[in-house]
Amino acid sequence: MNSGIFCISLDFELLWGIFDKVGMNFSPKYFEHTRQIVPDMLDVFAKNQVQATWATVGMLFAENEEEWMAYAPMQKPSYRDPKLSAYEFARSYGLNPQVHFAPELIQQIIDTPGQELGSHTFAHYYTLMRGQSPEQFRQDLQASQKISQDKFGITLKSLVFPRNHINELYLPICLEEGYTQARSNPKSWFWQETQHEDLSKKWFRSADCFMPIGKNTSFKKSELKIYPNEPLLIPASRILRPISKNNNLFNSVRLSRIKSEMSFAAENQEIYHLWWHPHNFANDPIQSMIELDEIMDHFQQLKSEFGMRSLNMKEIGDLVAKESEKSLQSIN
Repeated sequence: MNSGIFCISLDFELLWGIFDKVGMNFSPKYFEHTRQIVPDMLDVFAKNQVQATWATVGMLFAENEEEWMAYAPMQKPSYRDPKLSAYEFARSYGLNPQVHFAPELIQQIIDTPGQELGSHTFAHYYTLMRGQSPEQFRQDLQASQKISQDKFGITLKSLVFPRNHINELYLPICLEEGYTQARSNPKSWFWQETQHEDLSKKWFRSADCFMPIGKNTSFKKSELKIYPNEPLLIPASRILRPISKNNNLFNSVRLSRIKSEMSFAAENQEIYHLWWHPHNFANDPIQSMIELDEIMDHFQQLKSEFGMRSLNMKEIGDLVAKESEKSLQSIN
């Protein structure tokens, strides 16, 4: 039966996701809230039978600095700008378990029904920045797979590129290292080549949260194509942006836009792929969780009215692969 699909992917990274932007100028309370929010999100997903992919930075799998060093690859990214390197950051500032390691949270993700543990690379790797190489990227992916398999017995199948930097030349490496699907960027021009940011792209991305500016955000399952030597690319539809304090109109309009896009996908039997970072909820955890409950309630309504399903990235990949195989068999 054809029906709309609701997919959620989360970029789980703690400080590894923003170290090159903030250095040590972060609020410990911010990541304390993030650690508290993850179990709350998992409870909400379980209660609503919603599947999600948790694309997790591999360094978070480690228990401590010793284990972190043991799994780090031999070849580390040689970015032309050293401040982009997680290893250079750790060398300069040291490691703090509260913001750099989270194996207990990863275990909770694994233990929650419907949740897929995916990869956000081992060291929040930027595939489009100058100086790094394909072999360094390969070793980074291998490090994530090894620590995941050794500690949790899981081979990671879904990949999300940090900062949405997608180097198409590296896609064969992803498949060779076990990743059968990856998240790609929304189809609109202001989400392309995210390594080249300018004010116009940021402005259009912000404006698109309130009114239709870019292309339709959902997509037909038939648009997902399996090509030789690369993972299936599953486009993102929309990022759930953080709560804006003291701006209820902003919050209301952007949430209404998400629900409207979900409705369109359900009515037209399309896929809607929502993503965010768990730490996006940390500035206002209570209101952020209220919004998440609203999204879940809306999904339940669409499930009841239109049969909308919840699938994580791996499940979508498996579905497309199965249908592609059937199609080939019918031709033969």
